[in-house]
Amino acid sequence: MHAESDAFTARAGPAGRGASDSLIDGRSGLQSMTPRIAWIATPIVLALVLAGVAFLASNGGADPASVLRPDDAKLLMAGERIYIERCASCHGARLEGQPEWRTRGPDGLLPAPPHDASGHTWHHADDVLFRITKYGVAKAANLADYRSAMPGFEGVLSDEDILAVLSWIKSRWPASIRRQHDEINARQASQSAR
Repeated sequence: MHAESDAFTARAGPAGRGASDSLIDGRSGLQSMTPRIAWIATPIVLALVLAGVAFLASNGGADPASVLRPDDAKLLMAGERIYIERCASCHGARLEGQPEWRTRGPDGLLPAPPHDASGHTWHHADDVLFRITKYGVAKAANLADYRSAMPGFEGVLSDEDILAVLSWIKSRWPASIRRQHDEINARQASQSAR
């Protein structure tokens, strides 16, 4: 029996501790556990950091001021008011746009497109829509010779006003179109993260 007890003590260390918890190397139990904690904590911390990066990239790397918020009731109230005042005269009271919006008029300009599900607004990521609204099509797309009837609203509307009107437009889309628009933003975010 004594031999079995000595074998257990040799294997488990004093007082039944495991060899790695023993005081033989002069470290306390906590100190000897530190490497194990690091092995467990490092992947957790790394996962949290990566999740944070993914979250920040989920808006396409866009300035947070340009990320649409179609579920923000206060913002949507302001957006509807601004749309009626600044956008409806061209894009329609019901977001329907102008007739023949895909065909250039006699002036060489395209009519205002619809912002409802029948148009192409939702085909563009949030930050693109924000830049087009703020700077106009030519400047946003860096097309020096492009003529457009769409004015830029820089200096006319604040960034928050632009965000409000675009968020209101998005809030009017059917759920399926909103999901597709969210996927466009996600794809842009993954491309920006590369």
